[in-house]
Amino acid sequence: MKSHFFAYISRLRFISRWALMRNTAPENVQEHSHQTAVLAHALALIRNKRFDGHVDPGAAAVAALYHDASEILTGDMPTPIKYYSPSIRSAYQEVEAEANRKLLEMLPSELRESYAPVLEIPDPELRALVKAADKLSAYIKCVEEVKAGNGEFGDAARQTRAALEAFGLPEVDYFLKTFMDSFSLTLDQLK
Repeated sequence: MKSHFFAYISRLRFISRWALMRNTAPENVQEHSHQTAVLAHALALIRNKRFDGHVDPGAAAVAALYHDASEILTGDMPTPIKYYSPSIRSAYQEVEAEANRKLLEMLPSELRESYAPVLEIPDPELRALVKAADKLSAYIKCVEEVKAGNGEFGDAARQTRAALEAFGLPEVDYFLKTFMDSFSLTLDQLK
């Protein structure tokens, strides 16, 4: 059996994010997925080291790498559209689930069982960390855009920060207090 799975995955770099907003630094889904994986790994480590958690940081990173894989088939749906109403959000979740099923079907049968939990993230604790890392990545993008003088991201930064705080996850709060201010600094200020 020939499989197109990894050829599709490699195309994440062609899907632009933040399509409805003017960007000073364009971002694609592959870049976002990498950053989300780094952040999910960090959040899992913080949970384990600071808050007596028992999350596999490697599993968090891998799930985050693939968390937007469905967008290969669906494209990136801007948040204001995706969350416009409960019925649109529900319909879009069904579209994402179908796209993930299609991606799984592209794999040889012996690999499907291994990739299913990566694409679907059935573990609620792991899913919550990946969702938080995804939102944290969006917040970092907003902060960096505002730092670059792009006021278009000001409201998004405030809304995304509020959403992060609303998660009520101590590892997210820790990350925000410990690491977030650095994203507003210039390279020279990071010394």
